[in-house]
Amino acid sequence: MKNTVRVILFVSVFVLFYFLYIDQQFWGMVKYISILFTLLVIIIGFVIFLENRHPTQTLTWLVVLGAFPFLGFIFYLLFGRNYRKEKNYQKKYILDKESYRKFEPSSNVTSLHSLSTNHEKHVHLAQRIGNSAISFSTETEVLIDGERTFKEILKWLQTAKHHIHLEYYIVRHDDLGKQIKDILIQKANDGVRVRFLYDAVGSWQLSKQYIQDLKNAGVEMVPFGPVRIPVLNNKFNFRNHRKIIVIDGNIGFVGGLNIGDEYLGKNDYFGYWRDTHLFVKGEAVRTLQLIFLQDWYYMTNDNFLTPGYLTPELLTELNDGGVQMIAGGPDNEWSVLKNIFFSMITNAQKRVWIASPYFIPDEDIFSALKIAALSGVEVKLLVPHRPDKRIVFHASRSYFPDMLEAGVRIFQYEKGFMHSKIIIVDDEFASIGTSNMDMRSFHLNFEVNAFLYQTKSTQTLIESYKQDLTVSKEITIEEFKQRHFGYRILESTSRLLSPLL
Repeated sequence: MKNTVRVILFVSVFVLFYFLYIDQQFWGMVKYISILFTLLVIIIGFVIFLENRHPTQTLTWLVVLGAFPFLGFIFYLLFGRNYRKEKNYQKKYILDKESYRKFEPSSNVTSLHSLSTNHEKHVHLAQRIGNSAISFSTETEVLIDGERTFKEILKWLQTAKHHIHLEYYIVRHDDLGKQIKDILIQKANDGVRVRFLYDAVGSWQLSKQYIQDLKNAGVEMVPFGPVRIPVLNNKFNFRNHRKIIVIDGNIGFVGGLNIGDEYLGKNDYFGYWRDTHLFVKGEAVRTLQLIFLQDWYYMTNDNFLTPGYLTPELLTELNDGGVQMIAGGPDNEWSVLKNIFFSMITNAQKRVWIASPYFIPDEDIFSALKIAALSGVEVKLLVPHRPDKRIVFHASRSYFPDMLEAGVRIFQYEKGFMHSKIIIVDDEFASIGTSNMDMRSFHLNFEVNAFLYQTKSTQTLIESYKQDLTVSKEITIEEFKQRHFGYRILESTSRLLSPLL
């Protein structure tokens, strides 16, 4: 497909050159532009047709290309190309799968029998498509906001003896960023190996001085997916949205919080930042370590897949259920997290509670939620009251009428900004991590989620969700139908773009 795109660019440039310089007197400006744009639309439309995407995505791209040929062409180059089957991602997927098989133990069959039948099915599905085993030797603790989360992170960073690994989507050079930088520099000076992988697009505002200060101290700073706009870099749309910290191979953190002062509630617009992170200790940290090391290898070719990094201390006699870390991304052929979410929803017996700041489901998840509600399952959705990304916010609300009609209860969080990414099923099974309930997280971003089976942390998530509902306002179908007509137009327009978001 990459060669096809190169041919498109070559042919387009040739046609433009010909009509501009060789035959300009014969063809007018309008004619050669029309021919060039028509050619672009036909060729790219044919390429999209051959990719066998979902019909909705195919039709959306054809409409965009037809209505706005030039902008649509640029937009396609940046956001629309399907690299899931390209060599670079195929290679990463194969290497990742081999690493999981080599270093991840098989799930303990005896322990699996302690789970319900539905949960066993989820474990097998997640293990088969996510290549990760479930651990019954892992301690977890839910951290419900930035203040609690970073208090724990800063404390545990200070304890590092051998290595610190960080992987983040957004890193800011503000007060929180400086605190973390100072600790990393101190630990690097003490001989601790510090490796920091940050997304090149998510952290595009991170100052060069911040990076250089860390490098000067011996911290290895590596951007994930550097973008070179002048040549329309082919990785622009595939971002590393993971938030991972691993300390000495035994302590881990994963969840929704990036590194920045707004996550501590210091932004006047957002106010209190409601988010959820997870502290992890024990065997499941190995999977977080594997995910980090494989991403590190993908960007640097430095291989640290050795027992010294992948042998966490095992915790015994926890009797606290199972923990399974699952990575998803455009390098995986199965849309891992989306399919596990789909299984969670369709197998729910009593209730499905979801919190997501960006709710743009694909047709599978959208149908699953409506059918679950129509079947008598209690389905609740918690979303922000105020927008973060306005197009996404309004596109999200376009799904509300059908869901409300099906019996889904929707709540808007009003205490501040709700950024948690949570799914709770039947009070026993939960997911917490970096993946939103949207098509970008399902198909484009590199994500990671923890799945909790009958753990104490699951109960904490339930209680936190109930508390969140007390500071939220429920949306009723009658009230929602009364919204201004202008909002309906905005929602419908944003909805048209939802397969591209």
